[in-house]
Amino acid sequence: MYLFENQNQLDRKILSVALDRMREEPVILLQGPRSVGKSTLLRQIAGRMGGTLIDLDDLPTRQAALNDPSLLIDVPGPVLIDEYRHAPDVLSAIKALLNEKGAAGGQFVLAGSARHESLPKAAEALTGRLHPMQVLPFSQAELAATRSRLIPALFDTPGIVPGGGLSASTREDYIARIVAGGFPLALARAAPASRARWFDDYVRATLAKDVAALGKLRQAQALPRVLTALAGQTAQIMNVSHIAQRLQLENGLVAGYVHLLEAVFLIRTLPAWGKTLTARSAASPKVHVLDSGVVARLLRLSPEKLLRRDAAGLTELGHLVETFAVGELLKEAACLDDIAEIGHWRTHDGHEVDLVIERGDGAVIAFEIKAGTGANAAAFHSLARLRELLGTAFQAGVVLHMGTRAHHYDDRLMALPLDRLWQS
Repeated sequence: MYLFENQNQLDRKILSVALDRMREEPVILLQGPRSVGKSTLLRQIAGRMGGTLIDLDDLPTRQAALNDPSLLIDVPGPVLIDEYRHAPDVLSAIKALLNEKGAAGGQFVLAGSARHESLPKAAEALTGRLHPMQVLPFSQAELAATRSRLIPALFDTPGIVPGGGLSASTREDYIARIVAGGFPLALARAAPASRARWFDDYVRATLAKDVAALGKLRQAQALPRVLTALAGQTAQIMNVSHIAQRLQLENGLVAGYVHLLEAVFLIRTLPAWGKTLTARSAASPKVHVLDSGVVARLLRLSPEKLLRRDAAGLTELGHLVETFAVGELLKEAACLDDIAEIGHWRTHDGHEVDLVIERGDGAVIAFEIKAGTGANAAAFHSLARLRELLGTAFQAGVVLHMGTRAHHYDDRLMALPLDRLWQS
């Protein structure tokens, strides 16, 4: 189901979006985890648009950029620069060139494996001229070669249950997808042991190279332990002090490592949404490991373990399903315009909604994610409360589950099988 040998086979949604935005944006930045396909995207853009591809992972090219970045980039465009962080002075050279020749669209496309704002010399060089875009692991819709548009459908047709018929996906199917994740090089390995080795090597390389490149680390040997502890909190409210106490580390050290791990796209923090909606709204973020395959490997959760029906296995599966589904929704949202805010909603009196997506006009859709095979009245309790507070701004509340049936529950509330995330 997942094995493929060449990621060029797959049509990435982000490619068409980047090409479209190049018409207006002078500098596009493709940023995301290492080994996610950014270099492939640069080559595909070059194949469509022409131009010059500069790979700063190549040592002689990097040295040329360090010696004279202006000379290297003053060539017929567009200029596509891979791993620009190796020579951050190139950003000042780009700024000078744009000042001299004008800021027309599509002049530069950059790619990097660390968040732009985390790079010391990069933060302000191209303020107002750089358009960042996230390149994330493959979505299930991309792997299935479908054009899922669940988010626009929920916004544009409130109360209408998208899709029809029974889902054919089984519990085993869902768990296989979750454990596989979305990294192309992991998906290219058929044997579970081989894929596990790839995940181990990926995490090790990211910690040793990408995190270390952002600055000198205190107690670097603690970093893998902090990551594993965060994986144990995936889809939960982040508790830095609990991790610090458990690992016998300073709170400030753990908080700093959280920022570094987010900067290299190993984890994401999902902010609290609707903090002013009610006085009882909570403000703490949730933490999600960026890729469900990575978190499954960090926690040593095999498909066999997740298929067990014991209490511990069901709890772990619940967290993994939420991280997986949130990741799929955020991949779709990353390719859409006019998304104003994304977060989770939680109140001190017990209401929780796993994901809230707000459009620029104030319209809201919300998701509750369950590892069970259906949705009972309790599953809709918090969505109904959010609907009550928002009134007409509330477009749709969805319970995503691992069962087979989609159904309407109440006004603008519905249940959908999880695979609606990647069906056309």
